[in-house]
Amino acid sequence: MNLFLIGYRCTGKSTVGKILARRLKQQFVDTDKTITDEQGLTIDEIVKQQGWNAFRLMESDLIKRICANDNQVVATGGGAVLAPANVRNMQNKGALIWLQASSETIRRRMVQDPTTVDSRPALTSGTPLEEIEEALATRDSIYKKAMNFTVDTDHDGIDTICTEIITWLCP
Repeated sequence: MNLFLIGYRCTGKSTVGKILARRLKQQFVDTDKTITDEQGLTIDEIVKQQGWNAFRLMESDLIKRICANDNQVVATGGGAVLAPANVRNMQNKGALIWLQASSETIRRRMVQDPTTVDSRPALTSGTPLEEIEEALATRDSIYKKAMNFTVDTDHDGIDTICTEIITWLCP
């Protein structure tokens, strides 16, 4: 079984995923990193050169390939759940764990992350906080419908979050 970490940008999917995979002795896959490694471009460059649709197609293709394997912890891109086929593929091959954070926490983490410009191109023309709130308003219901379990990442540390997920997996 695979574990797919879903949620908005800067909710901790990659950070939690690495530690969780280590603790579960499973392979860790970061879809955004895999795409940028395969393309030799940052997400921002892919989006500027080819558009969001091309990036989403790359993401869907990668999720299909990932779903051919088992025993992986997968940090998905924040928009991976926007394609219903991605959600179906992930649900058929594992559990979806929604990592949630408040819009203010996400904004603070984005500001603190030196890779934000390259790895997180703007989704709207609004301020960062407006963009986050707009995207969450659209995506939260999609995350909620797709997920098997949710964890709030606002206040707990990575180890606590991983323990919460493991406890849910193995009650």
